[in-house]
Amino acid sequence: MLLCRFDGRSKLLVRSLLCGTSGALKALDVFHRQQRADPHMSLSPLLETLCQDEVTCSVAEAQPLSVRPLVCLFPALFKQNLLSFIYLVHSVLPRMAILHLLKCLRQDRHPSPWVVGLVRQLERVIGTHKDPALCTPLCSQRLKALAQHSVGFGETGGWAVCFSGSTVESDSPQEPGSSELATKRKREASAVTVDSDCEEIGQENKRKKMDLHGSECHNVDQSSAKEIAGSSESEDPAETLGEELQLDSGCPCDALPEHIKISVLQIKELLESQTEWDQISMEVVKVLNHCDPGQVVVLCSMLSLPDLPEQTLPNLCSSILAPALDFSYSTTATLIKSLLLQKVLTLSDPASRCLVTAVTSLCSRYPRPMCDALIGPVLEEKDIGNLQAELLNRLIEGCLDSHYRLLVLQMTFKISWSEAVLSVIHSLLDSKLDFSEELFTQFSEQLLTQGSQFPKSVKFAKIMLTVLTKYNSHVTAAHKHSLQGCLVANETFLKKSLQSALKRISHT
Repeated sequence: MLLCRFDGRSKLLVRSLLCGTSGALKALDVFHRQQRADPHMSLSPLLETLCQDEVTCSVAEAQPLSVRPLVCLFPALFKQNLLSFIYLVHSVLPRMAILHLLKCLRQDRHPSPWVVGLVRQLERVIGTHKDPALCTPLCSQRLKALAQHSVGFGETGGWAVCFSGSTVESDSPQEPGSSELATKRKREASAVTVDSDCEEIGQENKRKKMDLHGSECHNVDQSSAKEIAGSSESEDPAETLGEELQLDSGCPCDALPEHIKISVLQIKELLESQTEWDQISMEVVKVLNHCDPGQVVVLCSMLSLPDLPEQTLPNLCSSILAPALDFSYSTTATLIKSLLLQKVLTLSDPASRCLVTAVTSLCSRYPRPMCDALIGPVLEEKDIGNLQAELLNRLIEGCLDSHYRLLVLQMTFKISWSEAVLSVIHSLLDSKLDFSEELFTQFSEQLLTQGSQFPKSVKFAKIMLTVLTKYNSHVTAAHKHSLQGCLVANETFLKKSLQSALKRISHT
């Protein structure tokens, strides 16, 4: 009954937000698709409808009739998903509309603790409250006790520092990536060592990372610190972070600012976890917007993206494709090359669902970097087979428009054709390319030049047949001579069909 209050587009978003714990991400995907169909669409109708007053009847209340905002009538999980979704897209929403919605949510008589926390977080992000408490006093007290127990010896540090005041100020709030600095204390407090050789070293390393981001530095055993981080006697946090990253990746990180080094550790922790990323986790990836091309290369090397397990690709790609992010060509091309190229080139089985999802989603959003960083290098590889060709054909059919299909065809003019490349060319021709006269002439020359090595290839014969039937209007007298030369060497069962198709063109 509540859905009938919304218009068509808003109704799709509401249905997505009602879809369990992943409702926020599903709504984000729906919103992204709606934006592509209509770049001028707005979420204002959705928020206005949610804030409308609705007369409701409650048997449990003393007064059976009451007036409440429509959003309060939805279940708690919907409200959680709604606030998470708004957090992801708040930069494109009117500030007053968000404030009005939060005011309506505060009228909920029995609010969920999660909803209360998310409301406060949104208020913190849009700046209505400077220091809103993100947890209750009792929760703060218990967390302080837990932090003191974790640090040991009666000293306070690590997590406890995060709750000693209203907020924790970042060291450089005006620098790009300050939001990552503001959240790093919570993330790095729970970081777990991967390379520890024993439990004692692991505990020392966790304590070292917690105290690294607190205002008080806990004294750790210097010999253990050297064994863990390979550090010198320097206790400078930025230097220690840099040395850890160098040991993990084997790549110098001097070119990276401190806030990017910290974000690398956060992203590594997220990639190593097997849980679904939340909206706060996705914020970490925003650091890429503040990197120049050289820094992106270093960052990708530190994160070992070519070796990343395929099951982690959906989470990472969802963050890269967030509506609030719009990476430059160079950044996207570097990410695609580091993340996907090696995985595609080394396919020994049909591409997994995770890999296909990652490749197609990135190609739909960033077609030009995908053509240059993945499709082109795969075509240039001499040993590609049917598995790579099948994946490229999926991109051609489902993700590339006519302009980029022509670009891929032109890439094939610069390489030596193989059976796999012939499969890609046939897929391009089946998509009904919009040939110019000059480009069709170049293509016919390629058919004549490279066709001599495929006298018995059925795939090459099918390409010829497609050209003579679907593209016969482009064939001129000069083209006929070239195509006739291709047919002379053909030895497949399609030769008669090819000759008949060419003959029909000669009579028009």
